Amino acid sequence: MFSLMTQQNRPQRRRFGTRRDSRRGVLNDHEIRRAHKAGELHVDPFDPGLVRPAALSLRLGNEAFSLATDGPVDIADRSTYPELRPKALDEQGRLRVEPGEVVLAPTLERIGLSARLAGLVDGTSDYARLGISVVLCGQVSPGFGKENGAVLTLEIVSHLRHAVLLHPGARICNLMLFSSSGSERPYGEMPHNYSSDHRVAPSRLADHVGRR
Repeated sequence: MFSLMTQQNRPQRRRFGTRRDSRRGVLNDHEIRRAHKAGELHVDPFDPGLVRPAALSLRLGNEAFSLATDGPVDIADRSTYPELRPKALDEQGRLRVEPGEVVLAPTLERIGLSARLAGLVDGTSDYARLGISVVLCGQVSPGFGKENGAVLTLEIVSHLRHAVLLHPGARICNLMLFSSSGSERPYGEMPHNYSSDHRVAPSRLADHVGRR
C-alpha cells in the first residue's frame, strides 16, 4: 500500500556550500573536517585534534615583532608608522611580552578559505583570564589565502603589570567558520590585501587613505 516517496518528501543529502547549507551559520566540527577534505578550507599544517565543536584552534608561530614608535602616527603617512622590531625567544624558546606592549605574531598554520567560506578569529578564554588580548581584528574574508594559504597575524597585548611568557606552538586562538553563498569579488582580488602573506607584514592602511 505504500507508494514511492515523492521528490518533495525524499530526504535530501546536504552538500557543503549550498544555499541551504549557508543558512546554518557557523560550521560545526564535522562540517569543518568536511570542508577541509573537500578543499574549501586549506590548513597547513592540519592537526585534526585542534578541531573544536564549532571552531578550529590555531597555534602561535615561531616569530614575533614589537611595534615601536618614536612619535605620533599619521595613518595616511607610512613614514610615521611603528617599526616592526623582531623579538627573540628566550633560552627556553618562550616569547616575552612586556606590560602594555603590542606584539604582532603569525599563526603557525597557513589558512586558505574558498569564496564560500568566511571566518572570525578570536582569542581563547584561557588567555583572556590571564589578562592577555590575542586578536584586535578578527574578520577573515571569503577567499583569504585561497591560492597557497596565508598566516593570520595576531595582535597580542598584555594588560598585566608584569611580563607574560608565551609558548610558540601552543594553541592561542580559535577560527570560527561560516558558510557563504559566495562573494562576487574574493578578498584575494582586493587591492593591498594580506591574502598571500607567509610572514607578519606591516599595515598597508596608507595605500587606502593617503600619502605613500
